[in-house]
Amino acid sequence: MALFANRYRTHDLGLLLLRVGIGVMFTLHGYPKLTGGMEAWTQVGGTMKLIGINFAPAFWGFLAAAAEAVGGQLLAIGLFFRVACVFLLGTMIMATIMHLSSGDDFNAYSHALESAILFLSLAFIGPGRYSVDQLLFPAPRRLY
Repeated sequence: MALFANRYRTHDLGLLLLRVGIGVMFTLHGYPKLTGGMEAWTQVGGTMKLIGINFAPAFWGFLAAAAEAVGGQLLAIGLFFRVACVFLLGTMIMATIMHLSSGDDFNAYSHALESAILFLSLAFIGPGRYSVDQLLFPAPRRLY
């Protein structure tokens, strides 16, 4: 039954693999948006009108592109991990809303929705032992 036994000692390694894999993928996905310039940012940020935000679409688009590209890097190394997760969560919620409002089917919006669930979960779980956050901001030691 070793296959089904809890291996708590491997949780941090699992989190590291998840963080690096998803972080690299989101960096690669967001980098073209980030380097796309004002036109790309305006297009991406234009989706904010779906929730009633009709101003500064280039700003919102830049923020979404930075959340994916820079947030992916922060996720991978585990630096400012929960902040990165919150920005990535917001971006994926907006992507889901955009797909739903366009009438897209489940296959079109499922990736954004799955990613939103992932980032919400990771925000609660934390980056794990093998992260820059753990090096810079170690948990206080308990005295009992």
